[in-house]
This record gives sequence, structure tokens and C-alpha cells, in this order.
Amino acid sequence: MSNPTVRAIVTDIEGTTTDISFVHKVLFPYAHAKLPDFLRANAETPAVAEQLDAVRSEMGDPTASLEAAIDQLLHWIETDQKVTPLKALQGMVWADGYQRGDFTGHLYSDVAPTLRQWKDSGKALYVYSSGSVQAQKLLFGYSDEGDLTPMFSGYFDTHIGHKREASAYQQIIAELDLPAEAVLFLSDVVEELDAAKQAGMQTLQLVREGTQAGNTHACVTRFDEIAF
Repeated sequence: MSNPTVRAIVTDIEGTTTDISFVHKVLFPYAHAKLPDFLRANAETPAVAEQLDAVRSEMGDPTASLEAAIDQLLHWIETDQKVTPLKALQGMVWADGYQRGDFTGHLYSDVAPTLRQWKDSGKALYVYSSGSVQAQKLLFGYSDEGDLTPMFSGYFDTHIGHKREASAYQQIIAELDLPAEAVLFLSDVVEELDAAKQAGMQTLQLVREGTQAGNTHACVTRFDEIAF
């Protein structure tokens, strides 16, 4: 790819910067194991209580017990549901795990060096993931390559909209205050790229191991194959 008009790059995480197996084999099982006791110990903490109220709202039962809320959260983890209060609570549990050194945030080896090059060349870098903004900052803040958070100008999660809906990307474009065609979105998921393209963004599909290449977007296998 060679396009000098790109001024900002928005990247997905799972399957794009980070092996999906890290999320599904490290982060999700850790949250599943630790979340119940974390909630029982911290349910009265304002930040946790707020998210538990949101869980009860999603359940359609504002008076659901703590144990019922825990059961619902575990079910959402087991079925990989993109539920906003679950993402927030997972982020709190993962923060504890990162800070304890139980794991570091996985990045493909080509990601950090290329992000640095893009940043140094004046590109603004952003993240858009279904994981909460907190979880995104933790992964990049405690990454295999150290703290990469200073390189990013902003983070977006499902609060701005769902990743397969063009309206979410239109909202991101509005927040970046750039022409849509000056923004490049990177993802491994064709439906997300379709939505971004519909909003006017440039798109590239990352075809990592296990990803099926589509035929509607240009494809690369590594970040360092992307040239401007």
C-alpha cells in the first residue's frame, strides 16, 4: 500500500496486533477464574457497583442477586458475548493480573517497531476494539514490548458503537476531525472492514495465521508490509 493521504491509523487488536489465542487462552480463562471472587470482594465499590447495575439492566432484572449476576457474566464469557459491562469488569480483573505480572500483553513481533515508525512519521495512532478502553490500555501498557500507550492518541470501544456498523466508524471520524479518506482502519474481520469502508475510511485486512482472506479489501500479513 502506498498512499500519502493517510494521516491517522485505527487498529483492531484481536487477530490484528495480537494473537486471538492470547485473548481466548489467557485473558478469558483468567477473568473466568478470578471474576467471581473479585466481585464478591468489591461489589460495594462504586465503579464495580455501577457495572453490576448495568449487568442487571442487560439481564432485564434490576433486583438480580450478586450470584445471579456472576452466573450471567460467566455465561457471557463462555459464549464470547460483546457486552459492555462485562468488558469493563473483565478489564478490572485483568488490571490486577497485569500488575501482578501474571501475564504480559501479546503483540506480534512486527507490531511495535512499525507503530513506532508510523508515529515518528507523523501518523496519529488509535485503537478500536470490542474490548474495553481500559483493557486496551492494559494490553499495550503491559505489552511484551513494554509500555506502548504513549504512542496512541486515543482508544475506542463498544461505547462508540458496534464494530460491524458503519455508524460507529462515522462517529470515530467525527471525533478524529479528519476526512474519512485520511483514516486507515486495520482489522482481520471482513465485516468490520466493510463497515469502515462504508463510512469512507481506507481499509486493509490483516491475514494472520488462522485468518481467512476476503476479496473486498487489500490484504497484508504483517504491519511492516504496509508502506506509505
